[in-house]
Amino acid sequence: MWTPSGATFLANLRSEIEDLWRRQDDVPPTAREVRAVVKEVIRLLDTGRVRVAELVEGEVVVHEWLKSAILLFYKMAQPISAQVGPFEWADKTPLKSGIACSGVQVSPGAVIREGSYQAPGAVVMPSHIGIGSYVDAGTLVDSWVGIGSCAQVGTNVHLSGGVGIGGMIEPPMATPVVIEDGAFIGARSMLYSGARVGEGAVLGAGSLLTDTIPVIDAATGAELGRGQVPPWTVAVPGSRPREFDGGTYGLPCMLVIKQLNKGERHDKAKLNDVLRTHPTHV
Repeated sequence: MWTPSGATFLANLRSEIEDLWRRQDDVPPTAREVRAVVKEVIRLLDTGRVRVAELVEGEVVVHEWLKSAILLFYKMAQPISAQVGPFEWADKTPLKSGIACSGVQVSPGAVIREGSYQAPGAVVMPSHIGIGSYVDAGTLVDSWVGIGSCAQVGTNVHLSGGVGIGGMIEPPMATPVVIEDGAFIGARSMLYSGARVGEGAVLGAGSLLTDTIPVIDAATGAELGRGQVPPWTVAVPGSRPREFDGGTYGLPCMLVIKQLNKGERHDKAKLNDVLRTHPTHV
């Protein structure tokens, strides 16, 4: 929790960012006032003290000023060259540092950008994690997963191999992908454009979820909404016919095929306890 002085500090920081965002065409991105304020925001994102979006009474609240800070960071940053053996990079966003003492398990080949947060107990296999994203405790980020900028992933989530989670930096008011606690995302699934997966939900392999994809109750045919898989359900990719001038075509949807009891774990969602065991840091 923030102390009163901390809350005041945040309010002042927000005010400065919002002012710089309004004046961005008049203030050079390399100006000292811009660099100091923006770097402080990136530090707070990196340590998890602030986050781009969060759940408040069941609704996703987006903190636009933090997105604005990330966009200002990109404007002021210059590509930095780096080389390891035959591999060479020129990137605006530095890699995250201090992982060894953070309580996060990271395998070789993982690319984690500064300004993203991974809570102690998270496991990160070879994958890519973008700036502004948040990965909570106990979550497994499996091999070749891509977590886009500003995506929000809860506790004890399983992101299977090859899962792609789209970034959503711009526009600042846009809602990023949100995956709630205990969800399981099947291999090669793609989640973009403000998709939301409810607590304890299970998505079958190859699922496609965006804010325009219908989510349908397979038992009744009723549309439950778009872009949101309800908590404690099992959903798989499907299609439904739609008439066009050129014929009838199947458009993608998500089918809810099973209701889970709250707290129930689907067989495919059982996590590897040994993999998630961390030795005590000295």
